[in-house]
Amino acid sequence: MDERRKALLSGLPKIDELMALLEKRGIYEKAPREIVRATCRQVVGELRDAIRGTGSGKTSMRLPVAEQVADQITEIIAGLHRYRLRRVVNATGTILHTNLGRAPLCREALERIQEVGGGYSNLEFDLARGQRGLRYDHIRDILCVLSGAEDALVVNNNAAAVLLILNALAEGKEVIVSRGELIEIGGEFRIPEVMAKSGAHLKEVGTTNRTRINDYENAIGENTGLILKVHTSNFKIMGFTEDTGLASLAALGKRHGVPVMEDLGSGCFLELDHYSLPREPTVSDVMETGVDVVSFSGDKLLGGPQAGIILGKRELLQRIKKNPLNRAVRIDKLTLAALEATMIQYLRPEKAACRLRVLKTLTEPLTEVTKRAKRLLAMLRRSRLKGLVLSLKKGFSMAGGGSLPICEIPTALLAIQPECMSAGALEERLRRLDVPIIARVAEEQVLFDLRTVEEEEFTFIRDGLKRAVST
Repeated sequence: MDERRKALLSGLPKIDELMALLEKRGIYEKAPREIVRATCRQVVGELRDAIRGTGSGKTSMRLPVAEQVADQITEIIAGLHRYRLRRVVNATGTILHTNLGRAPLCREALERIQEVGGGYSNLEFDLARGQRGLRYDHIRDILCVLSGAEDALVVNNNAAAVLLILNALAEGKEVIVSRGELIEIGGEFRIPEVMAKSGAHLKEVGTTNRTRINDYENAIGENTGLILKVHTSNFKIMGFTEDTGLASLAALGKRHGVPVMEDLGSGCFLELDHYSLPREPTVSDVMETGVDVVSFSGDKLLGGPQAGIILGKRELLQRIKKNPLNRAVRIDKLTLAALEATMIQYLRPEKAACRLRVLKTLTEPLTEVTKRAKRLLAMLRRSRLKGLVLSLKKGFSMAGGGSLPICEIPTALLAIQPECMSAGALEERLRRLDVPIIARVAEEQVLFDLRTVEEEEFTFIRDGLKRAVST
């Protein structure tokens, strides 16, 4: 090691010296001594590593004085008090944006979370009998009424639901699946891999583009535990294709005494084709086919919290509920409160389309989106933002979240072309705001899709743009 590095290492601030400086600044009002000391060691250690790794030859690195190191430690401690999970403005036009939390909750769901979460609740207490109850009872009846199912169970997400069902009904047995339905969804969640984890054995039938009813029937044997149909909600196979309907599979399973399950994915309760959107099978449509078990997500087209909803025949649901894995994937009281409030909205479907933000965003007429875009443009022009060229243009939104994959929804875009920086630089500055604004960039313009922006978020956009261009 050269003499320059040795001098730098010997000049590093001592931990006790830093602790004394920080104590004078009142650091212990923000963190206990142990955390402050550990942070001091971390920062000094990073400086030591930087000195040792500056490369061969004469180094030009300058050693920060103790006050500067103390500033860095103070900032790290202050950062511990800042929330990392924050509200953002979704201006991307992707309605069910997985990275941005998918479905926003309705007002009623938020109120129920506050009421139930702020005190004690009858989560697992039967008020009528005065003894222990089941948390699933709170949501079972309304799910069954709305879907036509005999019984219901809710776990923490649909991946957990699929894993639990496969383990409970087909552990050590074969599960028959069409090759065209061995899908992968976000986060590298693949049907073959989750099946392996469940203890069930995959038995592929048919081809990628064509699977007939006799393919399934020929595959049924003594060790068949389940027939699984997977709704291809995040892609479409077009052209020379043939698919076996769920009703035919349900009838086949009944003849052979083999349960049939559908992983429905999004779980829609609203007739989307009434709003000029592609037809998506509703949960009640699926239950009417005679299928034995269905699972789907709570935070996609349903418009509620993250959850995995399992519906089906009572005898099979009882087996699933008794599986020890069920406890590992059960929902908490806040999810349960939000989901119950969400499902109540569907008792009046026309109201659900207005009260659940996902459905409102999907079904809102283009004329209303355009009016909102014009109001935002007028607000920004009144603010006289310098260095930004503002205009409106037409575009398309997406459902996202593995739903309606080929559906382009007409929308209105606010296009912002910065004059003093690149569009990418402006987009990055908007992402770094206290209330980040997440937009998309195309043709050197930052685009705000008004289909996913509410009027109450306009002030975030106005103030965010002011800050972005002022810095």
